[in-house]
Amino acid sequence: MLWRVFSFLVCQAIPALAVWFFNGSSKYLTAEVLVAALVGCYIWLLLDALRGLRLLKWLRAGDTSDIPLGSGLWGEVFDRIRKLVRARERTLSESEMRLQEFLAALQASPNGVLLLDRDGRIEWFNQMASTHFGLDAKRDLLQHLGNLVRDPGFAAYAAAKDFSHDVVMPGRNSSATKPIKLSVHIHPYGDGRSLLLSRDITALEQAEAMRRDFVANVSHEIRTPLTVLAGFVETLQSLVLDEEERVRYLDLMSLQAQRMQTLVNDLLTLSRLEGSPPPAATDWVSVGMLMAQCEQDAHDLSLILWSTPHELHFIGTDSLEIAGSSLELHSAMSNLIGNAIRYSPHDKVIEVRWETLPDGGAVFSVVDQGQGIAPEHIPRLTERFYRVDRSRSRETGGTGLGLAIVKHVSQRHGAELSIESTPGKGSRFAISFPSQRVRVREHELA
Repeated sequence: MLWRVFSFLVCQAIPALAVWFFNGSSKYLTAEVLVAALVGCYIWLLLDALRGLRLLKWLRAGDTSDIPLGSGLWGEVFDRIRKLVRARERTLSESEMRLQEFLAALQASPNGVLLLDRDGRIEWFNQMASTHFGLDAKRDLLQHLGNLVRDPGFAAYAAAKDFSHDVVMPGRNSSATKPIKLSVHIHPYGDGRSLLLSRDITALEQAEAMRRDFVANVSHEIRTPLTVLAGFVETLQSLVLDEEERVRYLDLMSLQAQRMQTLVNDLLTLSRLEGSPPPAATDWVSVGMLMAQCEQDAHDLSLILWSTPHELHFIGTDSLEIAGSSLELHSAMSNLIGNAIRYSPHDKVIEVRWETLPDGGAVFSVVDQGQGIAPEHIPRLTERFYRVDRSRSRETGGTGLGLAIVKHVSQRHGAELSIESTPGKGSRFAISFPSQRVRVREHELA
């Protein structure tokens, strides 16, 4: 401020002194000196106004570059304004950076996120929401969500304004053969705005359906032999039977008890397979030993189920070893062989084979000449309790868990289960082991 006053006085003094110096003898000296001082005052005001106009122009343009206003009032005003502008720019830049980080986090979310204004128009959505609802960022921004999502359940949910719970609706590409379920929940916030979250719950719904089916199937499988046992027990308690009838009833009771025991054992096996770590790749099991055990089990089972046993061909190489669990491998092989025996007529041939592959891997296969399986059933054969023919499965003592066990054992050993079948001709079940799980016994190499 002192400099401003000083410069103002100097601008008046210089022209006044100049007039006094050059026109000192004039009789109008006093008037001329005053006029010169006044002219100097106007010049100072003009220059000051020009500096102010430059500052005003800089403010209107929103420019961030420096302008040479020098020192003084306007220079200090410019410096202070420039500092405030730069502080604001830093704040805006930091806010923009945080906003972009927040939006990037929402983009990475496994859930769909939509921001809606107070009228229900879409202000922003992430890629997952685009996938869930089939939205396009260029086309659908600022569109009313109700015009784009036409599901009646969601429309009723949005109209009711009760957002204390979610609503389940079909996804964009949902179909009868491949259903997709979405959980949608709206959360109001701010001045009438809303946050919509969507989540794909297809896997959860399928898991819940599988759990319900599993409980229902287990209950049904156990209830039938229990009912039979209870009936026979009541008969033995209430009636006087001769020795032949009593022995027959006891044999039937033993058969039903064995059926329940087999079911419980299979359930425990599945539970153990799902809840334990995969078998180590450092424990080697002899293929010859496995084949010998399975061959004996197969002959015994064929004698039990059929009056005339099957013709069983076991073909393989005793020199191979498989890395894994002998109990699990034996269980998988026995299940495949047992299924072939149960569902093949006794006068047919069943072939069990181990063979090596060119890449060093190995394949265990069971080929039967049974009735075969229709193509529509093959994808579901490894589901728990799934049966092509329920009545025949129960007659032959099957639990419906065998192929589920085989699938789990195969996966735990890095192997792949494949099924080929032709109705009326027979089936081939094969487990393909990768080369890192297969080796030739050391003494064979020597």
